[in-house]
Amino acid sequence: MTLLEVKKLKTFFFLGKDEYPAVDDVSFTIDEGETLAIIGESGSGKSVTVLSIMGLVDFPGKIIGGEILYKGENLLRKTEKEMGRIRGNEIAMIYQDPMSTLNPMNKVGKQIAEALIIHKKAKKNEANKRALELMKAVGISDGEERFNHLPDQFSGGMRQRLMIAMAIACNPKILIADEPTTALDVTIQAEILDLLRNLKHEYNMSIILNTHDLGVVAEMADNVVVMYCGKIMEKAPNKELFDNPLNPYTKKLMECIPRIDDKKKRLDSIEGYVPHPTEFSKGCRFSDRCSEVFQKCKEELPDLKEVTPNHWVRCWLLDENK
Repeated sequence: MTLLEVKKLKTFFFLGKDEYPAVDDVSFTIDEGETLAIIGESGSGKSVTVLSIMGLVDFPGKIIGGEILYKGENLLRKTEKEMGRIRGNEIAMIYQDPMSTLNPMNKVGKQIAEALIIHKKAKKNEANKRALELMKAVGISDGEERFNHLPDQFSGGMRQRLMIAMAIACNPKILIADEPTTALDVTIQAEILDLLRNLKHEYNMSIILNTHDLGVVAEMADNVVVMYCGKIMEKAPNKELFDNPLNPYTKKLMECIPRIDDKKKRLDSIEGYVPHPTEFSKGCRFSDRCSEVFQKCKEELPDLKEVTPNHWVRCWLLDENK
């Protein structure tokens, strides 16, 4: 069953007379119990996409088109009060920097319990008891001792666990994880991913995972969306995407993955850089960095087309009339 459907979403930023298309005509769905990964370099539009879903795009950003259907209802038509009942309750989000979200002056147990008091109308004692259970569920075994500690008394990995405890407090249907392991060392990353995977099954959650780490994607995702400069370049089931990437941008991302059997002294990289929104090509947005570019790529933006069942690609190389 489809839980969330994003249809032709457009989120632009407006500075003076200029407009910057951070998310431009993006569409995807997520089913119950599915993990969807959104991948791409910094500046590709991943974070703005999920902030749009949460209704958290701040000025000068504005959603100017499309629909975000949750259980068939368009979230873009909800009032802020209505979104407040959904946000953190049915759709929750964890961020890559817990200290930007955790209140440094509030005890962590109180912060976890607060979601239950607000959304579930739980009494303080009930909420505190559930907060302790959640701390234990995310791997903080000495919760009773640390319930009254402040966030800065925890390590980076433990703060991320606290963020996850807050996010799952109300048993959300969708958990959005925006680069949840970026600032953590490899061992802690693996622990957090295992935790998310276990919680997904325990609470029957769907997960939207924003990341640039393809190793994480290969391990966690059911389906993958590849974004670049606000556009979807490719989307496909996980195995299909890794076995048969078709867009040159996706191929380049795959080539950047370090491999244990690779004898090269240097890792591959994508030449150039993500362009500023004012410098987007009028054609394919990857054309300035693509090694397979030809004239049409620079002049016309290709459509996103379904080339095989559930495998969608935006590229002129796959067009018979190129």
